[in-house]
Amino acid sequence: MFVLRFDLRIPPFVETLTHGDQYREFLKMVEWADDKGFAAVVLSEHHGTEDGYMNSPLLLAGSILGATNNLFCSVSALLLPLHDQLRIAEEIATIDLIAPGRFNVVIGIGYRESEFEMFAKNRKTRGRDTEEGIQTILTALKGKPFEYKGREVLISPKPVSDPSSLISVGGSVEISAKRAARLGLPFVPAVKDDSLENAYYLEAKEVGYENPICMMPSGPGMVMVSEDPERLWSEIGENLIYDAMTYAAWQYQDQRSSWHVEGTSIDELKKGGQHLIVTPEECVDLVRSNGAVVLHPLVGGLDPEVGWESLELVANKVIPALN
Repeated sequence: MFVLRFDLRIPPFVETLTHGDQYREFLKMVEWADDKGFAAVVLSEHHGTEDGYMNSPLLLAGSILGATNNLFCSVSALLLPLHDQLRIAEEIATIDLIAPGRFNVVIGIGYRESEFEMFAKNRKTRGRDTEEGIQTILTALKGKPFEYKGREVLISPKPVSDPSSLISVGGSVEISAKRAARLGLPFVPAVKDDSLENAYYLEAKEVGYENPICMMPSGPGMVMVSEDPERLWSEIGENLIYDAMTYAAWQYQDQRSSWHVEGTSIDELKKGGQHLIVTPEECVDLVRSNGAVVLHPLVGGLDPEVGWESLELVANKVIPALN
């Protein structure tokens, strides 16, 4: 399985690419990938960044799904405490109406202090706010009137899909795992940690959740395919180092992610294992061993031509070899 990942950021040192150009190339890539054997697109969310990190993933998810027929789209993660719960419910329902069964939102609690300040939200209550927000959204997506903060509200039209199929719960600590189980929802940890999986399944058993699903991350978070990996490392190393260093700088002691790599050089990124550039033949082996590969064709504000070269090698050499 091949997953396309996007966060659509452009480092300050990249002067030859605008966000307008990047967004258009992003949409061209997903439309092109729709009938080439690619399985899914994953979008992210952050706010107030110098590099313009994607801030409206639901809007972009609707754009992707409206322009394709086969790709699944996951928003991972949507930072629910920063949003109005009812509006999020309406947008989720609308996207599902466009593409039933091809959409899921992984709910995250957020962590960057600047984002909570930007939206005048209380970071200290983010866990409680997230759980209450998910409960509200699940109720709202049933499409019936219900009481919300002392008033009757209605989300209409309701989605085609069952509400519980549209929402998953993210997180990197035990309380997030237990929250997912209590809410009767799939758990998508941000970091590979068997103790989180165990906590989730134990809590699910305790509360009587009969069909729990934990989707643990595995493999690198960025794969590029090239006939000459070392050449490509030298060409895009600065972009990848920027991406890794910026993300690492955002992390707090209580925040964990498989994508967190402390690297300031190409050699350190290679050792970190999250950034991988491989030949088509090596990519075939990677799929066979991991089951899935996450492609990141515009990572770190890359020249879109570089991303296109990688995607076309996957479509023309890797997928045929697997078939």
